[in-house]
Amino acid sequence: MRDTLSRAKLESLGGGRFRVSGVLDATTVGDVLKQSKDRFSNLDRLAIDLAGVSDSDSSGLALLLEWLRLAKESKREISFVNVPGQISALARISEVEDLLSASTAVATS
Repeated sequence: MRDTLSRAKLESLGGGRFRVSGVLDATTVGDVLKQSKDRFSNLDRLAIDLAGVSDSDSSGLALLLEWLRLAKESKREISFVNVPGQISALARISEVEDLLSASTAVATS
């Protein structure tokens, strides 16, 4: 049985702001991605706070990259704050750190 504290949670803070908490790994990111598709669908701007992420692996980075892809595809702005050190280190090694480090404004042209 999976520990309740390890489950990842996507919480809406209103106004396109969201908080992610728990563990982002292969067992949790699929559910978070599924939740996000519904919750993000009618928003033009997203700000995702990752301060509550207690642990992550490459699945967490993959989730953020997927959110970036989906935002670009739907001409939506997205930004990440408080990116955990584990995800930042993986992004640096993978040479995608710049994608996560600043707000990403998606051109509407």
